[in-house]
Amino acid sequence: MIQNGLEYLNSRLIFGMMPGLASTRKLCEALGNPQKKFKTIHVVGTNGKGSTSYYLSGVLQAHGLKTGLYTSPHLVSMRERIRVNDLPIDDESLDRLIMQVKAAAEETQVEPTFFEVLTIVAFLYYAEQNIDVAVLEAGMGGRLDSTAVADGELIVLTSIGLEHTEVLGSTESAILKEKMGVAGSAQSILSNGRSKIFVLGGLNENLIAEAKIFAASHSCSCVVPEIRNDIELPNLGQHYIENASLSLKAAELFLQKSRDFSAVDVVANKGIVYDGALALKTLTTRSWAGRMQKLVDANGVTKFILDGAHNSHAVRRLVETLDKYYPNQKFHCVFGALRDKDVGEMLKLMAPHVSAWHITRTPYPRFRELSDLQIELEKLGLNVASAAEFSREYLNEVCASVTDGTPVLITGSLYMIGATVQALKDDFDGLAFFRGMEPTTNEHR
Repeated sequence: MIQNGLEYLNSRLIFGMMPGLASTRKLCEALGNPQKKFKTIHVVGTNGKGSTSYYLSGVLQAHGLKTGLYTSPHLVSMRERIRVNDLPIDDESLDRLIMQVKAAAEETQVEPTFFEVLTIVAFLYYAEQNIDVAVLEAGMGGRLDSTAVADGELIVLTSIGLEHTEVLGSTESAILKEKMGVAGSAQSILSNGRSKIFVLGGLNENLIAEAKIFAASHSCSCVVPEIRNDIELPNLGQHYIENASLSLKAAELFLQKSRDFSAVDVVANKGIVYDGALALKTLTTRSWAGRMQKLVDANGVTKFILDGAHNSHAVRRLVETLDKYYPNQKFHCVFGALRDKDVGEMLKLMAPHVSAWHITRTPYPRFRELSDLQIELEKLGLNVASAAEFSREYLNEVCASVTDGTPVLITGSLYMIGATVQALKDDFDGLAFFRGMEPTTNEHR
């Protein structure tokens, strides 16, 4: 990225997370309301938003729609967060549009947050690119998340868990309402008299019942799709099948029922009809980077498994996946984690699947020290096979220590997965998307 835009963007970090739509709305109005120039599908939830958004955008694109994708955080570069038809925003456009938002902020005397700036940049870019639809992953919550100003007509809810309780509420019920609030606080009826639709996933029966009551009170409807058994994905794990099932139902609703959503029907204008076989075929090629991702070499051999599991909940899903796809197999594990994570529980859960622990850290200041990780492992009676600062050379050393052909498992932190992607992107086709990108800070993750 050109330096001016990056400097301004980073200057926004001091404002942290400030839930609310006033600043975003004021800036959007000053910039001509770019978010009103395309259709929007919102994706909200606690876990699974990124993969669900990625799968959904791919299916829509495969049907001929010019599709924007907005996600967070990034692994290597800020450019990853804003894509059109799987291509990241270019450096020049990102810098130019950040500075455009800066000028609008100075004119309107608004102090936007980091996330608000990037969200508005995405709106501006999608409007410039004349996209048909944007799939927007909410950052935190929904009702007060800056993406909500796009006023999406279809809303996908992936899951609910306790997160950001100081802002979203102390119970799953309260968090559910905050996330569903992306539909709008008033009666959510569209200009053609139709209601907005929620596609619900990852909820227990009690939360589904609450979601339906909330939706009815806002004149919205709910769809609860079944988990499909005919989906094949590059990403390993039942949780990705669940997320892909949500994506398929959302795509079907959007493409088959688009005239229910809008008087200006881009889908009908293009003569597009939902094709279930095409959607399934598309998913077979959609690898969401760094999440139960296999890196396969030119000979078809899986050399690494990357997974950004960084808390106990995510590690449980990782372990479930290893049980299913690699039963009775143990791995050399490259592990690093941040200081604020429950490392002891993570290590305990993973221990039955690890034959050798290789502990590491990136230069990021919030990473746990190697000595600290070693103490945590020793508490569990686990030995450290090697310890070093993260580098490509260290990965080579770990690979050289593997004698049975088993892939090396790399996990514990998305920061470390990002560093791994940067180190390996030129060697594996599965990381080709990241080639040519300059790394940018992820302090806000």
